[in-house]
Amino acid sequence: MDDRQVLDRIGALVEEEHTLESQAIGEGLDQHEQARLHEVEVQLDQCWDLLRQRRARRDAGQDPDSAHVRPEGTVEGYLQ
Repeated sequence: MDDRQVLDRIGALVEEEHTLESQAIGEGLDQHEQARLHEVEVQLDQCWDLLRQRRARRDAGQDPDSAHVRPEGTVEGYLQ
């Protein structure tokens, strides 16, 4: 995925996240929707991490295409 594709994916995930969060406030989420919201949040973290990796590699003169999606346990363990 190139940067534009990653950003497009982030946009789609953010839209879905907002929809699910709005639904949670209103009528609540069932178990499947709660699981999906968690999945979306993890995928967003992975996409943002991938984009940061690509930019860092580019800035360091390396190939941004060598960046890869890191596992959930890695991206969810980062301190903010």
